[in-house]
Amino acid sequence: MLKKYKALLFILIVGVLLVFTVPVSAQQISNSGSGNTNAKEVPDAAKKIKEDDKKETKKKTNKKVVEEDEGLTDTLFASHKNAIYTEDDVVNYKVGIKSTIKDAEAGKISYEISTDDAKPILSSSIPIKVKYHSNDSYPIVIPKQKPGFYHVDVFISLDDGYTDTLKRVFGVNPEKLTSELHRPADFEEFWNGTIAELKTVAPKYKITYDSIYSTKDKKVYQVEMHSYQDYVIRGWMVIPTFGHRFPVHYRVPGYGVPMHPNMDADDFIAFDLDVRGNGISRDNIKLNTDIYSTTGLEDRDHYIYRGAYMDVIRGMDFLYAHHDLGIDTSKIYVEGGSQGGALGIVLAALDKRVKVLTVQVPLYSDIRDTYEISATYKDQVFPFIRFREYYARHPGYTWDEFYKVFDYYDPQNFAPMVKCPVLMGIGLLDLYCPPRSSMSMFNHLGTDKKEYVTVANSTHEVDFNYFMFQNNWLREQLRVP
Repeated sequence: MLKKYKALLFILIVGVLLVFTVPVSAQQISNSGSGNTNAKEVPDAAKKIKEDDKKETKKKTNKKVVEEDEGLTDTLFASHKNAIYTEDDVVNYKVGIKSTIKDAEAGKISYEISTDDAKPILSSSIPIKVKYHSNDSYPIVIPKQKPGFYHVDVFISLDDGYTDTLKRVFGVNPEKLTSELHRPADFEEFWNGTIAELKTVAPKYKITYDSIYSTKDKKVYQVEMHSYQDYVIRGWMVIPTFGHRFPVHYRVPGYGVPMHPNMDADDFIAFDLDVRGNGISRDNIKLNTDIYSTTGLEDRDHYIYRGAYMDVIRGMDFLYAHHDLGIDTSKIYVEGGSQGGALGIVLAALDKRVKVLTVQVPLYSDIRDTYEISATYKDQVFPFIRFREYYARHPGYTWDEFYKVFDYYDPQNFAPMVKCPVLMGIGLLDLYCPPRSSMSMFNHLGTDKKEYVTVANSTHEVDFNYFMFQNNWLREQLRVP
């Protein structure tokens, strides 16, 4: 009998332990009244409960994010993607306002249209009512304008104190813009004489293999040469390891931008040159960007860019002297942006060995109009912030003296001498190189094979789409597949 009681007591204890060790979710399921819950149904039901819990947590989290993201988003877009119109077009912009503010707000959109040198065209305002989850657009209609570039300044304000400013620029028939050339009478004589001086300097080319940058697919070399006034300049050359002869992508530097081996091109030789005072060409000239552009500015014969312009020609000399490296001299294209754009224009003007030229936001173009336009800026920017500082540091110095020198260096004065195909890209919001100045230079180019691309919402730069277009364009020009 005692053994039976012990057996019953053991069974009772085990039963109690089993009840308390069942997972909570399983207990909930067993208490739901299903009655026939088997071993498979228990974990499936527990999984469903966990998923429901996650969904509920996600709802709460999403609700919290919506609350945290409460605010206003505003946009301003031209009806033409490139923001270029004709004289017969009415110009249309749309202001978009998207709100996640819970409380309705009243306010207004004010706008001003002006020329690129701040002459007013029109101004007006539109009352607005911003509601929760509203997504409204408001039109700005600008009557027909004559050729030129125009600023669109939009100011958004709400009664709760919210303000924002949106700025855009549009162009009207920019290919019709004209500007006066201020070429000195001895312009070509001066530059022909400078090139003759360059030819008296023995280049002393030196090519050094770089094992650090080189890969199995590309060999990298640092190159060195002597340029105008015997200054040493250097650059980088990257040669694909397959094939025997390649077209050349010759890049010239932006202002204070050191060049590096260009490892991107698979079917071109990449040649990147640092002009004097730039990157790895600072042996004799170590100038910071605050004073580079004004060094020697008081004297036409000793201005820094006289040597820099010769440096890019010496780079072309290097390429033509090294057929043995697989260089196809019938297919050399030059590219430069900003200062590099100016260097590219000058190189193509003075050296007919350039087959194709692509430039972006070319610096210093039409320097006189750039001076007038930049004078209207609230805050000065490069390059005239440096030229005005130089002017202020030299009592008695006049702008006539400035132009007396710079007219020999303005890319616009070289433009009529450029005969090869040219592609130019500009940003319409560029303050360094105002679109009017770039287009005036472009219109003076001495080739019929020229195209330009505008990037509506870019400043001193272009975008990825431009470079995709450039790649296809230059391959067509060079007949490269």
